[in-house]
Amino acid sequence: MLNKKRILWLLTLIFIGVVAITVRLGVIQIAEGPRYKAMATAQNTLDASIMPVRGEIKDRNGNPLAVNVSTGDIYAELNVINDRKMGKNYPEIFAEKLSNILGVKKDDILKQITQKDAVEVLIRRKVPEDIIKKIKQANLEGVRIVDSMGRNYPYDNFLSQVLGFTGIDNQGLNGIEAMFDKYLYGIPGRIITQVDAAGRILDNGTQKYYEATKGDDVILTIDEVIQHFAEEAVQKAYVDNNPENVIAIVVDPKTGEILALASRPDYNPNRPFDTSQKLWNSPAVTLNYEPGSVFKTITASIALDTATVGLSDSFYCNGYLNVAGRRINCWKPHGQETFVQGVQNSCNVVFMEVGERLGRATLYKYIYAFGFGQPTGVQLPGEEAGIIIPENKVGPVELATISFGQGISVTPMQMIYGFSAVINGGNLMKPLIVRKIVSSDGKVAKEYKPQIVRQVISKRTSDVMREILESVVSEGTGKNAFIPGYRVGGKTGTTQGYSKGHYVASFAGFAPVDDPKIAVLVVIDQPKGEGHMGGEIAAPVARDIIYNSLRYLGVKPVYKNDSAGNIELIMPDLINLTYKDAVSRISKLNLKYQVIGKGDTVAAQVPDPGTKVNQSETVTLILK
Repeated sequence: MLNKKRILWLLTLIFIGVVAITVRLGVIQIAEGPRYKAMATAQNTLDASIMPVRGEIKDRNGNPLAVNVSTGDIYAELNVINDRKMGKNYPEIFAEKLSNILGVKKDDILKQITQKDAVEVLIRRKVPEDIIKKIKQANLEGVRIVDSMGRNYPYDNFLSQVLGFTGIDNQGLNGIEAMFDKYLYGIPGRIITQVDAAGRILDNGTQKYYEATKGDDVILTIDEVIQHFAEEAVQKAYVDNNPENVIAIVVDPKTGEILALASRPDYNPNRPFDTSQKLWNSPAVTLNYEPGSVFKTITASIALDTATVGLSDSFYCNGYLNVAGRRINCWKPHGQETFVQGVQNSCNVVFMEVGERLGRATLYKYIYAFGFGQPTGVQLPGEEAGIIIPENKVGPVELATISFGQGISVTPMQMIYGFSAVINGGNLMKPLIVRKIVSSDGKVAKEYKPQIVRQVISKRTSDVMREILESVVSEGTGKNAFIPGYRVGGKTGTTQGYSKGHYVASFAGFAPVDDPKIAVLVVIDQPKGEGHMGGEIAAPVARDIIYNSLRYLGVKPVYKNDSAGNIELIMPDLINLTYKDAVSRISKLNLKYQVIGKGDTVAAQVPDPGTKVNQSETVTLILK
């Protein structure tokens, strides 16, 4: 009887156990089945992202400025390097040889390859193809090279603060690379394939492949040749004057397109972390500075546009003016002078009196209309808005100093666009540094067209201002910007900072006066050379950029007499000649020449082949 009860209890327990197991299996199969199936699939499936090819950045003529190159990631296989079969000293030998090839410290590599808790370590990413070749030739045991794609800037520092750079994941970190990353990066692809328990791809396994889409190309407004002119001029000014910064901006004043933007110091985007992050952004948009007498072009335009002064209005400068009990100096006494002569002489007294006539409300209304006190919206990172004293805080002294360009801070970008509005017919243009986005199939995905922000002054006022500014170059403080054969207008600027010896020299110029093709602003911040005046050190820099650019753009000089060169020659075709042969042909014609770029072959020339040239002209050879 007792045995029967035990058997019954045992059968009951077995039954309950079977029911529980059945229910649990049902739950696993029905309710949790999809989850376990997904886990099993994940363990046996490799789902990898395929990095897209990044779009290129090109100048307005399609010349590449940021490109993709084949690179390699260098790994060290520690189990091989530290194997006894390789010998006790092999890690030392390995580190020595690899450090010599990569140009890094031997101890840094040795520290990496002697780790105890790793099987493999990454030595360096994005190693250029020529270095990869040297590593392969060294036949080092324990090196693994993984092919990758890297970003390259073929001209190194050229336009670096505009272009920016990318990180190890190929995403933009600064400049155009960052601002337009959503276009440049592309769309990643995917590869989905079956693998075994060890992670090896199965030959007969199911495989799906989704191709990556190449990124779009970004076409800039920059002209590579004009950029070369600006880079060379800025570099010379940097060497000659030892300043904190030199900045040159070249724009088309009618369209707002930036043709060149150069500054020193700069950096190499191929090695951005070798320099301070302070150099990554362009001072053209980050530097707040007092514009000095260049700002007088703004005040003069306002005065003429409001009919506050006439061209022949008379003023008297004895070297200073007392304003609200404070003596404010001019840079020298000018005596009796007209308004036009006041602009030519860059007379502070004239502009203080003009500012008083205008009044605070009118002056401020126009200052904001010219775009000061607010970002320009240029397609570059880190733009400052400038610093303007609140209107209700402006008294007679502040009104006087602002009128001649002190007591107000602007960025170089604001200044060149305000100046352009003075001479282009009166329109404040929106800055453009990108012309269009071109997709991988060659279609224009997006286009950036010239845009008038607002008309600030009348066309008539602008026409008059161009004539006045031409007289500044021909007769006034801007004589160092004069170019024989070309009508050049401009205005010098010099300001003294709060500390002794802290000057900012600048010059804004344009040409030709009757139909401006380019406007140029040069700012030299804190020069430490012999000179510090804008007309002395900034005007010649702008002159060189204007002269070379006009000739490159095909603007012919018009000489009023024979003093500028009387023998006409036909320019020979030098393109594709070696540098040596090209120089030989130029020398036979008794022509002067200058060289831009590095290389042994002439890629372009100015003037163009077949054009008429005078013996006084200088031929520009652009090498590749």
